[in-house]
Amino acid sequence: MTPRLHTNRLDVLMSKTEQPAPAGNGLPLVQEVKQAMTGFVSEFKGFQGEILTKLQQTEERLNMLDRKSHSAARPHLAATVDDGAPHQKAFNAYIRSGDDDGLRGLELNAKSLSTAVNSDGGYLVDPQTSDAVKSVLYSSASIRSIASVVNVEATSYDVLVDHSDVGHGWATESGTIAESDTPQIDRITIPLHELSALPKASQRLLDDSAFDIEGWLAGRIADKFSRAEAAAFINGNGIDKPKGFLTHNKVDNDVWAWGALGYVPTGVDGDIGGGDAIVDLVYALGAQYRANATFVMNSKTAGRVRKLKDADGRFLWSDGLAAGEPARLMGYPVVVAEDMPDAGSDAFAIAFGDFGAGYTVAERPDLRILRDPFSAKPHVLFYATKRVGGDVSDFAAIKLLKFGIA
Repeated sequence: MTPRLHTNRLDVLMSKTEQPAPAGNGLPLVQEVKQAMTGFVSEFKGFQGEILTKLQQTEERLNMLDRKSHSAARPHLAATVDDGAPHQKAFNAYIRSGDDDGLRGLELNAKSLSTAVNSDGGYLVDPQTSDAVKSVLYSSASIRSIASVVNVEATSYDVLVDHSDVGHGWATESGTIAESDTPQIDRITIPLHELSALPKASQRLLDDSAFDIEGWLAGRIADKFSRAEAAAFINGNGIDKPKGFLTHNKVDNDVWAWGALGYVPTGVDGDIGGGDAIVDLVYALGAQYRANATFVMNSKTAGRVRKLKDADGRFLWSDGLAAGEPARLMGYPVVVAEDMPDAGSDAFAIAFGDFGAGYTVAERPDLRILRDPFSAKPHVLFYATKRVGGDVSDFAAIKLLKFGIA
C-alpha cells in the first residue's frame, strides 16, 4: 500500500470523526484512526529508506567512475609528466645530450620560426628561450630601448630619406602653381653583423635534470648580447659591428649640415656650468623631435646634472613619479647608459634627441645555438649567434652637449 492510499483512507476516516458519533460507537472510530496513522507512518519510513538506498548506490557508482577516469589518465611509474611543446622537448634533448633527431624531424610552425637547421650548423632556439633573451635585451639600459627596432630577413636594411620639399603657393583663378622640385633621396644602408656568445657548462651539470639549462643559457647569452649591443650602439666603429651615433662627425649646431651630429658647448672646459647649457641643448633640437625626445648619459654625469638648479633654486632633475618610470630632466625622460663617456674636457657626455627617429636597430628575428662537446672537454660549449646592425637614420633628430668652451 502506497502512502497516497493511506492518505485517502485517513481523509475518509477524519471526515467520519467530524460527524457526531452515536452513543457507544466513538471508541471503535478512534481505534480505527490510530491504526490508519500507524500504518501510514510505517509505510512512509519504508519508502524513505528505499530512496536513501538508491541515492547511496548512485553515489557509489559515481565514485567508481571518477576513480576509473583518474586511473586511466595517470601514467604508470611516474608521478607527473609534462610533455611541453615538441620543439622545446627536442631542443632540450639537443642541449643536454646532443641528440638532434627530434629537431631534424620536427616541422616548425611558420608563425614562430622559419627553418630548423642553419646552413652553417646549429639550431634555432625554441620560442620560450628566445623570448627570455629578448626581454632581457629590451629591459637593459641601452639605446635599443628608445631606438627604432626593425626585423629583417636580408643582410642589410636601407633607410630612405627625402631632403626635398614640395613646391607650394597660394593659388588664384588665373595664376599658376609652382612645380615641385626633383626629389633628393638619400639612402642610408645599415648592414647586419654577427653577434656571438660562447657560454660553457660541464657535462655532469647538463646530466642533472634539476638544472634549468634553458634558463641558464638564456641568462648568459642575454647578458653578453646586451652589454655588447649597448656599447656598439653608442661607440661602435661600424667594422664588424653596428655603428654608434658618437662615432659620426660632430659640428657646432650653428653650422650643422646633414651627415653630422650638431652639438652645443657648455662654455666651460670639462664642466657643465649652470643649467643654461641644458636649456640650450633642448631648444637646439627641432620642435618636431622634442615631443619624443630623451636624454642619454651615464651615472657619473647624471650625478652632476641632478644637482643643477634654475634661477629660482628649483632642481632641473626630478625622479619618476611611479616605480619603473625613468627620471626626468626638464620634463624629458633620462636613460642612464653606462657606455656614454664621462664628463671631461671636450667630452660629448650628454645626448638629447628623438632616438626613435634618429637611430635604427636592424636585426634578424632568430637566435641560433651550436653545441660543441669537443673543443673544451670535459665542458660543453654553446656557440650562440644572432645578426644585428645599427646606425643613425636621421642626423637632425639627435643633438649632443659638449663639455668644452666651443
